[in-house]
Amino acid sequence: MKPRVLLASPVKQQEKVLSEFLDSLARLETTEVKLDFTFIDDHNDHTLLTRFALERPNVRIFPGDTEGDYHRDESTHYWREELIWKVALYKDRFIKIALDEGYDYLFLVDSDLYLDPKTLLHLLSLKKAIVSEVYWTRWKPELIPLPQVWIRDQYTLYASSRGEPLSEEEMNKRTQDFIQMLSHQGTYKVGGLGACTLISRQALERGVSFREIYNLGFTGEDRHFCVRAVALGLELYADTHYPPFHIYRESELNKLRDYKENLSNAIQSHSTLDTSCVVASVTPPHDQTKAHSIQTVSPGKITLAMLVRNESGRHLEIVLKQATEYIDHAVILDDASEDNTVEQCQEILKGIPLTLLSNKKPLFHNEISLRKQLWEMALSTNPEWIIILDADELFEESAPKRLRELLAHSLDIDYFSFRLFDLWTEKHYREDLLWQAHKWYRPFIVRNIPGFQAEWQETPQHCGRFPRNIMDLRGGTSPLRIKHLGWLRPQDRLAKYYRYKQLDPNGTYGNLEQYRSILDPNPNLVLWEID
Repeated sequence: MKPRVLLASPVKQQEKVLSEFLDSLARLETTEVKLDFTFIDDHNDHTLLTRFALERPNVRIFPGDTEGDYHRDESTHYWREELIWKVALYKDRFIKIALDEGYDYLFLVDSDLYLDPKTLLHLLSLKKAIVSEVYWTRWKPELIPLPQVWIRDQYTLYASSRGEPLSEEEMNKRTQDFIQMLSHQGTYKVGGLGACTLISRQALERGVSFREIYNLGFTGEDRHFCVRAVALGLELYADTHYPPFHIYRESELNKLRDYKENLSNAIQSHSTLDTSCVVASVTPPHDQTKAHSIQTVSPGKITLAMLVRNESGRHLEIVLKQATEYIDHAVILDDASEDNTVEQCQEILKGIPLTLLSNKKPLFHNEISLRKQLWEMALSTNPEWIIILDADELFEESAPKRLRELLAHSLDIDYFSFRLFDLWTEKHYREDLLWQAHKWYRPFIVRNIPGFQAEWQETPQHCGRFPRNIMDLRGGTSPLRIKHLGWLRPQDRLAKYYRYKQLDPNGTYGNLEQYRSILDPNPNLVLWEID
């Protein structure tokens, strides 16, 4: 008896791209399978899905839920949390249909892929519980093509034992080994996959799902699916025999012609598709892959941006010295300091490219103008990542060695959030009803996205260090902690108290009760534990 397969896709897609996707579905070889199609039409402004359904009897289309903006451009795609979990619900709906209606397999395919006709029958022949066909994508135009499968965690492309210390050179080597392995035809066990995935009924009945695992910080519904699947005792596999073409940008439709021509030539010659020929249009040749160091796919240039004013004798030295261990460029905006802050910055950052500007008149009473000025200065250095720290904010001791790795392997993350601990002594941080900053994650690092239109919270105080609309981008969290040293010294606490009293006397932009609590003689303190 032929296996019954449900091919399903949630669709919010440009008409030109979707037309190619549907064309590839119509060309799938199905001689040994009974194939049905199910789509969720998520408020598309064209009728391609309806026309596809009218031409064949085995197609169902369901309407999408509430409409939401999904932004993509020639650089990348921008996923917001609410969109991710809406797609997760759609995919779980497909799982339920496949279970309720007795399908042997569910084939989940993203609507921006062009599939090789042999894909489905080949994946079925592997008899795996969960397997994805590998494709390659330049997640940003300047990066080398990378696979949509990975080894572990968010998007780590190298294997390592838990706790194994690895040098950057070793991480690079292992990453290249993984990429090279996937450039050869085969089927390989992996830790993460998605977008072109065949799921067996065995896996469906085990309880696989795309719904959020509430205590897992990874971004993207596929990560939650993969973690849950392995926890249920299933294994994940990636196959490289018939890679689809990923139409990640509309401009890549031109390259699709070459891919389709290769497919046509292969069919005409009645031979097995030469994967190396097809992949060449979307991945680098063997020698070209070697020519790229992993730095090509790492964040590249990291710029630190910092506001300073009268920082001499406080925490500036320790903060900047640590920063020199992980940054490529420093941008300092001095707000008319009256001490030797500028000279101190120049001395500490000697050997690091430095952009430094001193305002002639102080603007600290209107913080938003300073934040905008600093942001533009940071962008002018053309970094891949921008880290904004205040002169009294310090990453924990282990961070410099880990930050580079974090950013280098975060190709689908646009900003990182961290927890900030208000240190009241060298070994204690404050925690009470008014002092709970460390319980929440806030952005400190953001990717520089060309064409991003910054929108700010236009308040003179507490306006935020980044544009407010970076939260519309794809965010991730890091367990690395940040120490806020500005409360350590009694004289600094007193100065901040009077500053807030002067600049925000009515608590318009902050919390009057918290301002008053700064001078609490017996605050509740918690021991800072070193990881």
